[in-house]
Parts: sequence; C-alpha cells; structure tokens
Amino acid sequence: MGKILEVKNLTVHIKTHKGVVQAVRGVDFYLNEQETLAVVGESGSGKSITMKGVMGILPKNGKVVEGSVMFQGNDLTKYSERQMQQVRGSEIAMIFQDPMTSLNPTMKVGKQIEEMLKEHRKEMSKADRKARAIELLSMVGISNPEARYDQYPHQLSGGMRQRVVIAIALACDPKVLIADEPTTALDVTIQAQILDLMRDLQKKIKTSIIIITHNLGVVANIADRVAVMYGGKLVETGDVEDIFHNPCHEYTKGLLRSIPKAHEKGGELQAIPGTPPDLMEPPVGCPFAARCKETMIVCQKYMPDYTDCGKNHKSACWMLDEMAQEVNSDEK
Repeated sequence: MGKILEVKNLTVHIKTHKGVVQAVRGVDFYLNEQETLAVVGESGSGKSITMKGVMGILPKNGKVVEGSVMFQGNDLTKYSERQMQQVRGSEIAMIFQDPMTSLNPTMKVGKQIEEMLKEHRKEMSKADRKARAIELLSMVGISNPEARYDQYPHQLSGGMRQRVVIAIALACDPKVLIADEPTTALDVTIQAQILDLMRDLQKKIKTSIIIITHNLGVVANIADRVAVMYGGKLVETGDVEDIFHNPCHEYTKGLLRSIPKAHEKGGELQAIPGTPPDLMEPPVGCPFAARCKETMIVCQKYMPDYTDCGKNHKSACWMLDEMAQEVNSDEK
C-alpha cells in the first residue's frame, strides 16, 4: 500500500495575549492507504492541533508557519480556504470528541447527514440524499434508521449520537478519516462498540484512519502503527506491536507503565513525575529531559535525531545514540 498522506516538518504557532505558543514543532509522519495510525500523548502534547493544521481548521490565532501536508500529490498548506472546503468532508473527514458539540441540536439527524451530501454531492436528488442518509444510519449500526432519521440529537443516547457523527463523516466516502478522541465521552461498553464499528467500516469503504487518543487500550485494539507526541514533537513511531513490546523512548515507556493491569490487583499506578514543558519557551533539547530519570547533559542541550529501533520503528532519544555517552562526557 502506498502513502495517501505525508506530513513534513509541520510547525504550528498559536498567538495568545501572553506570547506565542509553539504548539507543533517540526512534526513528520505519514499514513498509508487503508491503515490506522494512532497519535498518542498527554493532553497538551500537540496531537489535536497537529490534525487541525492538517485539516486547515486551526483557530483564528493559530497558523501553520512551516512544513507541508501532501495529500494525493498536492500540498494542502498551499490551498485557499475555498479549495480546502472542497477537501474537508469529501476527501478528508474528521470526527470530534463530543458529539453534542458536533451536531446541531435544532436539526433532525437525517437532515444533518444530507447537509454534507448537498455540499459535496450536488448531483444527488433530494430523494437520493434521503435514501443515502438512511443507508448511512443503518451502516453505522443504528436500528430502525427510518425513524431515527426524523429524530433530534437530544432524543438519542451518547453512543447513538457518536454513530450519527461517524455517519456524517463517512457520507462522501472520504479517503482519510481523522478521529479526535472519538470514545472519550462514552462509557467503556459503548467505547468498544464504536471501535468495532470503525474497524468494520474501514474494511467496507477502504478508508485510512488517524485516531488521536491518550488511551493506550484504544491503540492496542484498533491501530496498525503508533506515533507518540510530547511537547509538540514526535518522539517515537513504530508498528503497534513494537511500541507495546519494545518501546525505545523513555516517555513511551512511562505511558505504558501507567496503564492499569488487570492481573495486578491493588497495585499503585505508576504516574510520570513532573509536568509537560511550557511551549511558549520550549526546551532546546529533548522535550522530555526534565522528567526523564535517564536524562544526561546532552539531553538538555541538544534535540536528538531519530534512531532506527527496527523496521518501521524509530525514536528521538539520546540513550539510543552510540555517541551520546561520549558527547555527554565532553560536556561535563
């Protein structure tokens, strides 16, 4: 499978009244056709802002200051807002965290699906749009779709509302689906159902998925590859098995240690000490250096390059660099 999306050196700044937040700092990643990539990290690591930069939906005080977003041979950062409107929803769609903020409370759910079709499938008749909306409601596992078509969001459960949001996102058979914490607002049982649904739909419509999450349990269930973000940077990427069984970056190891384990009853959860860096004044070296128990002088002064940890697995950590100890000794 070839690459359908490739992001290089993406850099996003957010202007605030206190100064400029360097929210995303030179991020590189790619997405293959029909693949699921999970982007993980703590809140504030830059996951959502990265994807909003890809979609061209940054807040007014946000700006892509450097980098490229290549989609089917075109750089989306060079597109006008009018051009991006043709891409969003039709070619690349996004599912947001809370379905109640994504859905219009005053409009019936069937009509909301039709709005997407009216925007991007202008050749469809009114009857065809309605038939497609009912088909999509059925596809996402909503029973009695004809009746649900005429209901308002408040008449549906949280799980059903999220299914409606997924139906809207998939209305035009997008090539890429970006899901920003799609299960956070749902209880555990419904979370599993939504993840199963996304897996099944991916096979049916052959889309590629980027899922943003801080829940590594979600990652294990749905992802093919994982990208770990911290302090606005990508610190490790690899196949899901490699990340879980052979993590290379100390931050990734910390995330994995913090997962509750069913067979260890009564044990304490292992939190990562410290707090994320202030991205108004980001560290010049490894962003995790201040919280890392293995930190060296070189970690604080220089940002490490990526080191290969295996096939499709790389990490930006000085501990993996053969020259690190030597450089560290010289700096003392």
